[in-house]
Amino acid sequence: MKEAKTSVTIKRPRQEVYDFWRDFARLPQFMQHLESVTVGEGTRSHWVAKGPAGTTVEWDADLIEDQPGELLAWRSVEGATVPNAGVVIFNDAPGDRGTEVWVEVRYDPPAGAAGVAVATLFGEAPGQQLRDDVRRFKQVMETGEVVLSDGSLEGAGQGFWKQRAAQPAGVEKAS
Repeated sequence: MKEAKTSVTIKRPRQEVYDFWRDFARLPQFMQHLESVTVGEGTRSHWVAKGPAGTTVEWDADLIEDQPGELLAWRSVEGATVPNAGVVIFNDAPGDRGTEVWVEVRYDPPAGAAGVAVATLFGEAPGQQLRDDVRRFKQVMETGEVVLSDGSLEGAGQGFWKQRAAQPAGVEKAS
C-alpha cells in the first residue's frame, strides 16, 4: 500500500473541526476530487471520486473508530476498487492556536504503479491531493469558503494556459 500524510493547524475549536469532518457528506466541499459521500446504515458510507481523464471511482468504507472530538479511522470494504484506510487525528494546538489536524491515508492505487504514474501525469498525485484538500479544509473552517486567486490553477476559471503574465508595478502592457 502507498501512504500519504499531512497536517495543518486550524484556528477553530477542536470539537467544531471534528464535527465538520465527521459529517462525511460535507467532505466534497473541500476535497476537490470527491464527487459525493453518502452515509448509509451504521458505519458504512459510499464514496464517489473523480479519477484521471474524466473517470470516476466508487467504493464503500466502514468507520472503524470514532472518538468524538479526537479521532476518526476508516477502511474500505473487501473488494473495493481502491482499497484504502486512514485516520484523522484532532489535537488542541499549543498556545491556544486552535486545532492541529493530522491526516494519514493508505491506499492501493488502481492498476498499481502504472495507475500512480498515469494519475501523476494528469496532476492527480494522491499525496499532493491530500495536502491540497487539507489546505482547503483549513480555508473552509476559517473563512467559510475555499479561497481562490487568479494565480491558482483553480482560480477564476483561468487555468494555467490563460494566466496573465506577471508585470512590474506601474508598467502598462503595450496594445
